[in-house]
Amino acid sequence: MAIDGILKIMENQQRSVQKVVRIRSLYAPKEDADWWRSQPYTARLAALEEIRQEVHRWKYGTQPRFQRVYRIVKLK
Repeated sequence: MAIDGILKIMENQQRSVQKVVRIRSLYAPKEDADWWRSQPYTARLAALEEIRQEVHRWKYGTQPRFQRVYRIVKLK
């Protein structure tokens, strides 16, 4: 999918996280990594899962689901 298509899909999706942009020097200290390391693992996993679901909605437009195929077989 082209980047234009992804951007159109993203515009139509509701944002669950507020968009934040910070402009800073490339040589500034990296605070983000330190902040994430200070968070408990449950918070980091929850954020990762939220990002994963958001990307899946952008790419496929739906929630991920398992595909199941059942086959009934009679054993003798």
